[in-house]
Amino acid sequence: MASFDSIRRETAGPADNPWKRFTRWLRRRLPMGLYARSLLIVIIPMVLLQSVVAFVFMERHWQLVTQRLSAAVTGDVAAIVDLIATFPADRDISEIVRIARDQLDLSISVEPGGELPPPRPKPFFEILDQILSEEISNQIRRPFWIDTVGNSNLVEIRIKLDDGRMLRVYARRNQAYASNTHIFIVWMVAASLVLLSIAILFLRGQIRPILALTKAAEAFGKGQKIDDFAPRGAVEIRRAGLAFIQMRERIERQIEQRTAMLTGVSHDLRTILTRFRLQLALAGNNPDLDSLNQDVDDMQNMLEGYLAFARGEAEEDVGQLKLSDLMTRLAVEAELHGKTLTTSIEGEDEVRVRPNAFTRLVANLASNAYRYANRVNIDARHSAKWVTITVDDDGPGIPERSREDVFKPFFRLDEARNLDSSGTGLGLAIARDIARSHGGNVTLGDSPLGGLRAIVRVPA
Repeated sequence: MASFDSIRRETAGPADNPWKRFTRWLRRRLPMGLYARSLLIVIIPMVLLQSVVAFVFMERHWQLVTQRLSAAVTGDVAAIVDLIATFPADRDISEIVRIARDQLDLSISVEPGGELPPPRPKPFFEILDQILSEEISNQIRRPFWIDTVGNSNLVEIRIKLDDGRMLRVYARRNQAYASNTHIFIVWMVAASLVLLSIAILFLRGQIRPILALTKAAEAFGKGQKIDDFAPRGAVEIRRAGLAFIQMRERIERQIEQRTAMLTGVSHDLRTILTRFRLQLALAGNNPDLDSLNQDVDDMQNMLEGYLAFARGEAEEDVGQLKLSDLMTRLAVEAELHGKTLTTSIEGEDEVRVRPNAFTRLVANLASNAYRYANRVNIDARHSAKWVTITVDDDGPGIPERSREDVFKPFFRLDEARNLDSSGTGLGLAIARDIARSHGGNVTLGDSPLGGLRAIVRVPA
C-alpha cells in the first residue's frame, strides 16, 4: 500500500515545486514599495561587486604581500640562526644581537636549553600564523614555536638550535604582515556610502512624482478636488500624469453632461405634470379621475428620484462629518417611523467625507430598513484606513440572486422589499453611486437579525 508521502509526491502539481515555493517565500519578504525595491536594485549589485572585489583582494593582494613580508623576516631570522651556529658556543653573541637590532630591526636573545612551549590556539584570522609557519619550515627547518596573538604589535618566534639552546626573536607585526589592508576596506565602504547617498537622493526625486500621481488618483477616486497636481519627473511619469489629467477631465465632463441631462429632463417633465395637476383640479371631484391622480403622484415621486439621483452626481466639497450627529438624525427618523433602532460607534467620531452626500447614502439605507423591518441596528467603525457602516434589520431581506440587480436604477423586485408604491427604484442606486464616488462601495448580505445586511465601506 502506498504511503501518504508517496501519494502526496505523485499528486503534487506545479504549485508544489520547491523553486516556486522559494520564490513565493522570497516575494513575501521583499519590500513591496517602489522606492525600497529601487534601492535594492542599487544596493544588491553594489554589495555583490564589492564582495567579489574584497575577496579577490584578500585572496590575492593581502595574501601575496603577507607572504613576501613573512618570507623576508624569516630570511633575516635564518641568517641570524646561521651566524649563531657559526660562532662557537662559548663566544659572546652581543655583536649579533646589535646587528639584528640595528640592521634587521629584530630583537633577539639566546637562552640555554629548554623545551618549546605547546602550540597556541590558532587565531580566527590565521593568515599570518599560517604563512609565517610555512616560511620558517621551508627556510630554517628546525623546531620552532610562534605567537602571533599575545602582543598585537609584536610577533614572537622561538627556534630550537642544534646545540640545544633556544633562540627568541621579537619582530614588529607590520614587518611580516600587510597591516594596512583596512585602509582599502575603509575606502571601499566610504565610496559605497557616497554612491548610495547619491542614489537615494536621485531615487527620491524620481519617486516623489509617482507618489504625487498616486495621491491625486486616490483623491479623485474619493471625489475630492485636485487643484495643485502637475506632471513632474521623468518623461514616462509626465506622460502618465498627463493621461490622468485628461482622463479626469473626460470623466468630469461626462458627469456634468449626465447631471445636466437628468436635471433638464426632470425639470421639463415637472412642468408638464404641473399642467396635468391643474387640468385635473379644474375637472373637479370626479371618481373616474382618481386613478389618473394616482398616476400623476407616482410620476412626481419618480421625478423626485431623478432629481435625487442627479444631486448624487453633483460636486460637493469634502468636509468633516460627525458620526454621532448622523446617528442622532437616524434615531429621530426611526422614532418617527415607530421603529426600534440601536447604534454603536467605534473609533474617531469625525470622518472626512462629502457630508451631504454621505448623509444621504446612509439615510437611504436606513429608510429602506425602516420601511420593511421593525428592528434596525447601525454599527459605524472608523479605522485608520476605512470607514465602515453596517445596517442590519429583521425584515424579509432580498434573495441572493437579486442583490446586485437592486442597485440598478429603477429596478424593482416583484416579491421583495422594494415593492412599494412610494418607491422609485433609485434608493440603492443612489447609495452605491455615492459610495463609489467616495472610492468605496455598498454590498448586501444576510443579517444576524434575520433580514438584510447593508455594508458601506469607504476610505477614511
